[in-house]
Amino acid sequence: MKKKQQHPGGGADPWPHGAPLGGAPPGLGSWKRRLPLLPFLRFSLRDYGFCMATLLVFCLGSLLYQLSGGPPRFLLDLRQYLGNSTYLDDHGPPPSKVLPFPSQVVYNRVGKCGSRTVVLLLRILSEKHGFNLVTSDIHNKTRLTKNEQMELIKNISTAEQPYLFTRHVHFLNFSRFGGDQPVYINIIRDPVNRFLSNYFFRRFGDWRGEQNHMIRTPSMRQEERYLDINECILENYPECSNPRLFYIIPYFCGQHPRCREPGEWALERAKLNVNENFLLVGILEELEDVLLLLERFLPHYFKGVLSIYKDPEHRKLGNMTVTVKKTVPSPEAVQILYQRMRYEYEFYHYVKEQFHLLKRKFGLKSHISKPPLRPHFFIPTPLETEEPIDDEEQDDEKWLEDIYKR
Repeated sequence: MKKKQQHPGGGADPWPHGAPLGGAPPGLGSWKRRLPLLPFLRFSLRDYGFCMATLLVFCLGSLLYQLSGGPPRFLLDLRQYLGNSTYLDDHGPPPSKVLPFPSQVVYNRVGKCGSRTVVLLLRILSEKHGFNLVTSDIHNKTRLTKNEQMELIKNISTAEQPYLFTRHVHFLNFSRFGGDQPVYINIIRDPVNRFLSNYFFRRFGDWRGEQNHMIRTPSMRQEERYLDINECILENYPECSNPRLFYIIPYFCGQHPRCREPGEWALERAKLNVNENFLLVGILEELEDVLLLLERFLPHYFKGVLSIYKDPEHRKLGNMTVTVKKTVPSPEAVQILYQRMRYEYEFYHYVKEQFHLLKRKFGLKSHISKPPLRPHFFIPTPLETEEPIDDEEQDDEKWLEDIYKR
């Protein structure tokens, strides 16, 4: 008589001809042996444990990466502009012709923060790279009415792309009026040094001489022109006291009336706009690094800018733009200015920290590891910070542009 097959656990094997297709054997030890029709499911508990451990390590690594900050916001924006390169992108139908980088850039330049130097470079770069440089002849109207905002935004938005628009104007919210928000860039400077540069430049100009600069400020009386800077500060002259010293923050806060009032509201709104609307806000004291980052982020506009800036002929022009008769205020006067500009300095240090963080992400080392407890007063070198006067048709600028036209 033929013996019945025995089940390993004792008794007759309930599946003498193999496990049914829709079921599973009751014994775990015979699981692998009893699935010959599903070879892709053959794995052991050790393999299963290894997969789960790998998944756990991946999840923990992803969590730590997000807690450490992840990619900076501007990189996410650039990835949107660049797109994601995949096998299908390279081997599928050709994509529609689009600009690889933002085709709308606004440089709402802050006065006496190197803007004339950058605009001169942009003129040369627009000739080399073929983008549309849109400038404005209006230099002294930074705050606009609602109708003026609408009109300016309309004019900017209808400009031929790719364009870079530049003007001394407080931040404009294009989306408020139904427009596409452009990419913003800007440069700021130590607030005390910006104030002093403006104070003496308004009075005495640069190498072209006092007489030439008097034409730009014909209403300035002689006693006002030769007013000692210490007296202006210590005696609380309007030019040297609030709110006249609240100057940088409104360029980033915007057109709201409260943006003109020194305080926490305008400060926080300016920080928010920097984070959400500005691709880069640089520090004039580190202008070469600013230009290097602009060249990396916006090569369609700034490719080769650093080599042009460092050219000996460009340096020669920088030496000719030194503000004359500039003097250093007393330490007491500087300290008073610092106290009056406390919101300006809080914003300046915030932007400076963000800028240094950005530099570290790209392997650039800063000369100052952390900001000092008190602002260190200095007179910047003319090659880094001084600017030509606002006349758009100066012969020396035409001479420099001819040099770089290739």
